[in-house]
Amino acid sequence: MFYVIWNRFKKNPLSVAGLAVIASLTLAAIAAPLISPHSPTAIDVYNVLSPPDFSHPFGTDELGRDVFSRMLWGSRASLKVGFIAVGIAISIGLFIGAVAGFYGGRVDAVLMRFVDIMLAFPTFFLILAVIAVVEPSISTIMIVIGLTGWMDVARLVRAEFLTLKERDFVSAARALGAVDSRLIMRHIIPNALSPVFVAATFGIAGAILTESGLSFLGLGVQPPDPSWGNMLTSGKDNITVAWWLSLFPGLAILTTVLSYNLVGEGLRDALDPRLWMGDE
Repeated sequence: MFYVIWNRFKKNPLSVAGLAVIASLTLAAIAAPLISPHSPTAIDVYNVLSPPDFSHPFGTDELGRDVFSRMLWGSRASLKVGFIAVGIAISIGLFIGAVAGFYGGRVDAVLMRFVDIMLAFPTFFLILAVIAVVEPSISTIMIVIGLTGWMDVARLVRAEFLTLKERDFVSAARALGAVDSRLIMRHIIPNALSPVFVAATFGIAGAILTESGLSFLGLGVQPPDPSWGNMLTSGKDNITVAWWLSLFPGLAILTTVLSYNLVGEGLRDALDPRLWMGDE
């Protein structure tokens, strides 16, 4: 199965390129303590707003801090938020969607109306409201994004369950005495994960973009800890004299979000069984 999916995925060169970029960014984030040429918080008053050169490939900011080093450490924050926030959202969405789709009836109606209520709130402004009440931090950002981003996953999982629970293999397992929890965990969920993987890929891109926006507004990762979003704030304040402060973090956000979206598109095509039949 994995071999078939990979063969279909690699037919899309843009998706493969996106996967390569994501792998490179992830490795760079993991190895940041080893490959970072300077401390991301070290202040150098003699190199304030220095343009890119051999010592500082991406220049320095208004406090003389090395932008390249801050970019590397900022990638750790962005990717951490993306993966953990989406992990929380997937867990909640998978549980609610599975219960709603499997049991149907009133349970389904109540849970789906709750999903509709959550979808009625503008997600970004809901996050802003929560952040305004609690102390801004990377942990808060991850939890809040996760708690406000599970609704689409729940609807996808519910739709899969409504179809899969009527299949013959589920009826056979039920006839053999399998209880509801076993039917859900062993027989239905493994067959309902394809759209979840695609949603998770797009969700990581959305979470990174949301974190960057919040940090740009001063409600995300707090200085002196680096984040691509709060680095853009420095770039905005010095846009006329230090173009590099806006260019490199902006390109990092653009490239990362675009790469995850390209991988999501490739996964969506690769996991579509109708296209497998076409190959056969």
